[in-house]
Amino acid sequence: MEKHVQLLGILWLCLGGLMLFLGILTFIFFLGLSFLPEVEVESSIILRLLSFLVGGVILLFSLPKLVAGYGLLKHLEWGRILTLVLSFFSLLNFPLGTALAIYSFVILTKPETVQLFNPQ
Repeated sequence: MEKHVQLLGILWLCLGGLMLFLGILTFIFFLGLSFLPEVEVESSIILRLLSFLVGGVILLFSLPKLVAGYGLLKHLEWGRILTLVLSFFSLLNFPLGTALAIYSFVILTKPETVQLFNPQ
């Protein structure tokens, strides 16, 4: 079961890293569009605002995934709970989020895994 938990941690870190990269790329794309000479002043302001909002939201949603992956790799109980909560919300993120969420539910709700995170 420990191998599955380690794999889950790595997968959540990869998904969080992918979202982090996507957020940075979105930020750079919209910000770069705002500096084109053909863009009017009003459009430039809107594009800059859009770059901060959309890029920031994507970055904000990537951070809990990175934290959850770290918590799983370190076998911390809050990491297991955070991953279960994030898995619920990731069910709508088809196809990668859905597959990872189902795999997380299957692995993290088994009694052996709960015992692995709570050695008492």
